[in-house]
Amino acid sequence: MKIIDSHCHIDRVDLTQFGGSIKSMLAHAEELSVKQFLCVCIDLEHFDDVLSLAKQHDQIYASVGVHPVEQEGQDPSVEELLALADDDRIIAIGETGLDYFHVEKESADWQRDRFRRHIAASNQSGKPMIIHTRNAKEDTIRIMAEEKANAGVMHCFSEDWETAKAALDLGFYISFSGIVTFKSAEALREVAKKVPTDRLLVETDSPYLTPVPNRGRPNSPAYTYYVAEKLAEIRSVSIDKIAQATTQNFNNLFFKGQPADKPGFSVV
Repeated sequence: MKIIDSHCHIDRVDLTQFGGSIKSMLAHAEELSVKQFLCVCIDLEHFDDVLSLAKQHDQIYASVGVHPVEQEGQDPSVEELLALADDDRIIAIGETGLDYFHVEKESADWQRDRFRRHIAASNQSGKPMIIHTRNAKEDTIRIMAEEKANAGVMHCFSEDWETAKAALDLGFYISFSGIVTFKSAEALREVAKKVPTDRLLVETDSPYLTPVPNRGRPNSPAYTYYVAEKLAEIRSVSIDKIAQATTQNFNNLFFKGQPADKPGFSVV
């Protein structure tokens, strides 16, 4: 069985729980069948760290982008994003999107403009987007449609079925994180039942949002297993089927249907 963590921040994971070693962290994940990872960039000041992880470890891929709540660092142009994305180890643009939880909608023109630039970089590079949305579902879908965003994933999905359906209609995938295991997430589990099998992804968003049964402990990419396990329970299928489907979906989205670990394969 093979599970892929489609969204994690390995550069920010507390490695002390693994003796301070990335290799130990990856070995721990493999014990739970989590064998590949997309390490997601959230600011350009740490982009080199993210890319370095992907270059040093064959099972790690990376993205480039600036998170919607980041305000202190560099705010890239489309051209700058394209230049940074021009590397075989960079397979996605983002994470990007809108977040009106931390920023008032009325003062978030800069956030919407940044989102549009990331969409343009995705469309021009051919590399899918990783979209974050919080308290901003209407504007997120509206801008995706206006800018003709044509490939990507709604990561760490926690919205309603109407939003999921709108994203699916635009051709996007839906990724579930540890939130789907939370006791309070019954409504989200109902959404998770409805997402088509061929549009489903799993993630940890580690080091954040540790799933049950490890709530209260630091999160790790290994715990993607428990997200897959919960989805299997919700959808009344085996975890093997969830693992197989989400692995194929990851390859379809980011590698045009080829295995992510195919020797010499390039997404460019």
